[in-house]
Amino acid sequence: MDSGEPVITGLETAVFVIPTDAPEADGTLAWTKTTMVTVTARAAGLEGFGYTYAAPAAAAVVSDMLAAEVTGRSAMDVPGANEAMARAVRNAGRPGIAATAISAADIALWDLKARLLGISVPALLGRAREHVPVYGSGGFTCYDEQQTRDQLTGWVKRDEIPRVKIKIGESWGGDERRDIQRAALAREVIGPGTELYVDANGGYQAGQAVRVARELDDLGVTWFEEPVSSQDLAGLAVVRRQVRPDVAAGEYSWSLADSAALIGAGAVDCLQLDVTRCGGITEFLRGAALAAAHNLQVSGHCAPSLHAQVGAAVPNLRHVEYFHDHQRIEGMLLDGVLSPRGGSLTPDPSRPGLGLELRLADAAQYRKA
Repeated sequence: MDSGEPVITGLETAVFVIPTDAPEADGTLAWTKTTMVTVTARAAGLEGFGYTYAAPAAAAVVSDMLAAEVTGRSAMDVPGANEAMARAVRNAGRPGIAATAISAADIALWDLKARLLGISVPALLGRAREHVPVYGSGGFTCYDEQQTRDQLTGWVKRDEIPRVKIKIGESWGGDERRDIQRAALAREVIGPGTELYVDANGGYQAGQAVRVARELDDLGVTWFEEPVSSQDLAGLAVVRRQVRPDVAAGEYSWSLADSAALIGAGAVDCLQLDVTRCGGITEFLRGAALAAAHNLQVSGHCAPSLHAQVGAAVPNLRHVEYFHDHQRIEGMLLDGVLSPRGGSLTPDPSRPGLGLELRLADAAQYRKA
């Protein structure tokens, strides 16, 4: 029976590879380029736009496994489309590439639905806040002292962001002294009134992380992200019980079950969620509700232009990561990117959908055939 609702007519993908402005590295990985995979969803003559930061293979998953599952469905039933996509990748495996593909498609479908209704995504989801707090994030382990000073000064002085994060855990935890020295440098640059966060990207062992955290506490560090691997739930819980900074993890939660495991293990003080990895806006909201049921806040990992929109609908949001690499790419390729000045992003309720538009002329040079 025809419901009269607009029908999804297809999904289209594109892949863009953007060089970094300088080499970047954390405790366990180094890179010189970032890949953005975009998805365009269509219905009733309108388009919805979504994306993820993932390998180009995510585009193939959308085209080969997901597009047929949503084509012909009502554009109003995004959770139904999300469930259909999740079921379609059962044998391929959801964690990793498939999860990023589902995420990008889900984001595009929420954008499409909001545009069909002529409202913003926060209005569609139910706005819980006007302003979305952010923290400046970068401080890569490969940066020299001047690069670190310049970046931190820009966030604190120019943008007036009251919280910043640097990477530690260099060489899989192989240089604790430099980690502490860099944290001390960061504290010197930002002064006593700005919150200081660190991210080890799973580079330490549990006992080592506890030892390092004692020195970080002397520097006023209040956020210790992935002190050990997020797969080591017992190790995270051990660290959490012995350190003063809040322990955070969850950027590699590929589904609601991963978030539930982190919470159930008592592994985090704040649950991280990444809308471009966890299953899109649909699963981000579910993860945030799960955290709220356990009296936990959530933090949006990277992709600030997307997390500003979904974060506006989350009552228990702590903040969103204003990640150097992603905010730069979004500013290069997208219209509608928000300013972090004053320490928050404020979605414009007058812009339909996510309020973002891909500038094709600017993006063309980075498109991968």
